[in-house]
Amino acid sequence: MPTPEESEGLTDGQKRAILIGSVVVAIIFVVGAIWAAIALVNSPAQAATWRDVFIIFMALEAMLIGIALLVLIMQLAVLTNMLKHEIKPILESTNETVNAVRGTTLFVSENLVEPIMKLNGYVAGIVRMAEVISSFGGLGRQK
Repeated sequence: MPTPEESEGLTDGQKRAILIGSVVVAIIFVVGAIWAAIALVNSPAQAATWRDVFIIFMALEAMLIGIALLVLIMQLAVLTNMLKHEIKPILESTNETVNAVRGTTLFVSENLVEPIMKLNGYVAGIVRMAEVISSFGGLGRQK
């Protein structure tokens, strides 16, 4: 049966394997980048071609980021509109309901619960007084 730590996440062995794999991939990437840089320095014509391709990809990426930014701005405008016209009235209505409930509980407390509690206190006092009086009468009989 796995321990709670193992069932919730990765074991120590899995974490170690992921770390080692990540380090190996990073080393391969750095070595490949160094090899590509040396190869491009030795052939300037091929470096110019790769530079042009890289510039084209960067321009496409900039266009995609611009489109994503426009979509994000539009979604933000829709969210602001929804908060202003749909959520705000719901919150105001909820606030009115809470205030009505507060008033109702105050009314019930003052006009129903408080008098009943006072009545119960008086009845308990009368019962206790009757018990005390009856205990005095019982003392005289016991002798």
